[in-house]
Amino acid sequence: MAINLPKRQKEIIKEKKSVINKINDFIARLSRVPLKEKLFFVQYLSVMLKAGISLSVALKTLTKQAENKFFAKVLKEISGNVEKGVSFAESLKPYKKIFGELFINMIEAGEVSGKLEDVLSQLYTQLKKQHELISKVKGALTYPVIILVAMAGIGTFMMVFIVPKITGMFKDFNAELPLPTKILIGISDGLVNNGLLSIIIFIVVVLALIQILRTYKGKYYFQAILLKLPIFAPIIKKINLARFARTVSGLLKTDIMIIKTFQITASVLGNLHYRKALEEMGEKIKKGSQINEIVASYPRLFPPVVCQMISVGEETGELDNILSELAEFYENEIDQIMSNLPSIIEPVLILFLGCGVGAMAVAIIMPMYSITQAM
Repeated sequence: MAINLPKRQKEIIKEKKSVINKINDFIARLSRVPLKEKLFFVQYLSVMLKAGISLSVALKTLTKQAENKFFAKVLKEISGNVEKGVSFAESLKPYKKIFGELFINMIEAGEVSGKLEDVLSQLYTQLKKQHELISKVKGALTYPVIILVAMAGIGTFMMVFIVPKITGMFKDFNAELPLPTKILIGISDGLVNNGLLSIIIFIVVVLALIQILRTYKGKYYFQAILLKLPIFAPIIKKINLARFARTVSGLLKTDIMIIKTFQITASVLGNLHYRKALEEMGEKIKKGSQINEIVASYPRLFPPVVCQMISVGEETGELDNILSELAEFYENEIDQIMSNLPSIIEPVLILFLGCGVGAMAVAIIMPMYSITQAM
């Protein structure tokens, strides 16, 4: 037996559902679409198109298979637009933040040339290499981060609970304490007596640094410092060079114009110094300059081997294949560096830990020695 609800009650229920849907959409938008999800999407779409399945049907099928709810909703909207006759690239453009400029431009080039299946294969390679690179970097940095957090935790514990008990007896002697001991006691007392204030100050400083690093200038100068550090500079350069070579190679294979290729690649690279260099290169290429000569004008970012490889590629007309080999070379080097990174960083961490423990030991032993001599 159907229950007839009053009109006003139906409206209230409808409004509640609308609010809940809006909240769900907002929460979904906050969660990023994992790179792995996009990787599977491109792979399966390529396989389905090669099997002769139409684009709209393939998109509908992949919508049902998507694990991420927000991504599934996006694919549903794209599928609906494609079914209405809108091109695949145009349907992707409202979701530029999810797919990126590189993805959309390559799809557009594939549709225009009628080589969408080949372009999807190129995109799959791009995303796969990107996923592998990110996984390697995260894996290599996990160990040092855990060690640093553990060191900070142990150091704080000692300053709050152990040091006050040891240094407490120095105050009873009313002796003149050495400077290292005064500093140690000052830090310890500050943490013990102003624990809450110290936590607030720490949080404020961290949030301020994060906010500064979000700005263009803050990020630019921070990345400039990283590009000069002994251990990090070679890794950052090789990661950006690998992405540069892989992206330019993939775009050239889809017959995108060289100027547009450099502009798109600039938007893909995370390092602002490489991004700025590529944007400037795009402008110089417009004036008819050789690519290898333009790249050679940025020796701090592009080593001679890159310029030589590009020069060979320009002369032979095989620039896309040459850059693909260059990307492979740098990706293999990154793989090797990331495998050895923990063993490279470990001595630095031990040295840092040793300096901290040594400074604390000196600050405690020095007054003991002075008091013993005075007795």
